[in-house]
Amino acid sequence: MNRLFSDTISFGRQYLRTKVGPFFSFVFPILLILLFGALFSDQGGGGKIPLPVQNLDGGPYSAALMDMLNQTGYFQISVVEDEGDIADYVNENSLTLALSIPSNFSSNVESSTPVSVVLCGDTTRSTFPTVQGVLDAVINQMNYNISGASQIVSFEVQYAGSEQYGAYDFLLPGFVGLTVMVSAMYFMTSTCAEHRSRGYFKLLATTTLKKSEWLSSKFLFNSAMLVSSLLVTFAVAMAAFDLKAVLTPLSIALVVAGTFMFTSLGMLLGSAVKDPESAVAVSNFIGFPMMFLSGSFWDLSASPEYLQWISKAMPLTYLNEGLRDTMVYANEASAFVNLMIVLVIGAVCFVLASRLMSWKER
Repeated sequence: MNRLFSDTISFGRQYLRTKVGPFFSFVFPILLILLFGALFSDQGGGGKIPLPVQNLDGGPYSAALMDMLNQTGYFQISVVEDEGDIADYVNENSLTLALSIPSNFSSNVESSTPVSVVLCGDTTRSTFPTVQGVLDAVINQMNYNISGASQIVSFEVQYAGSEQYGAYDFLLPGFVGLTVMVSAMYFMTSTCAEHRSRGYFKLLATTTLKKSEWLSSKFLFNSAMLVSSLLVTFAVAMAAFDLKAVLTPLSIALVVAGTFMFTSLGMLLGSAVKDPESAVAVSNFIGFPMMFLSGSFWDLSASPEYLQWISKAMPLTYLNEGLRDTMVYANEASAFVNLMIVLVIGAVCFVLASRLMSWKER
């Protein structure tokens, strides 16, 4: 019995001395609780769902509808000045959804003629069913106020894009972005830690190879691997699902730019770690929040405002948005802006990593 307890205590001490063990036992569950609690808890005040409204009517009944929507407290309503097709507006601005009130709305209501508003957007986003439910309740209340029973006002759903996309079409860009982050950042951070612990950096210091050249070689390798991964992933998705998302040249450029950004970030993190165990802990500490707060799996537009600001500070957000813009919404202009943001973040990380990384013992 004494031997059993002695070995248990000895193993416990070794376990607690590692960086990985305590991280997954204590830090990881706390991160999950805080992240998912912040995303799905109503405490602390959830964020309102952005709802752009195109009011082509301008009459008293359309104003009453907008006022009723605003009074629900669910929506952050903005006015769409564009009078063109609402689906085009949603696609051009990569919106989750928008509401269009037709020009004959008030006149039809006054004459008791049935009229419909159009809810257009990405039906696979987590916020869309919520908006549908609230809009349905508001319209039912409006019908009751107008006629007492007859359904004069209704709404119809219009899908974003020229054809109906499935859930996987919107998830695929997030999966690709997440793969780029995990493969490039985790790999690079661990590589730096392993090179340092095994003394490889001391050997490299005796050569003419520059740190920027060493980092560039890792970027080239990761780029080739991840572009190949994108092509294989896309081919499998097309074979297994009725995929409508499109593989574009800009999506490949975003994957390369994302690889550059996360390879550089991985080396920057690797400059601060001394052993592989520390590398795993640091990578997880940085990577896990990005997995859940960068729009890889679900829409964050209805999350608390502070989480949306945190999301905007995460590099993976811009990679995901850029991939979704070009692969799903065909919004090349917005995708190009996100591409530039990814490149700028990558360039900053590259310069800092090249300067801060030391090949000497510390």
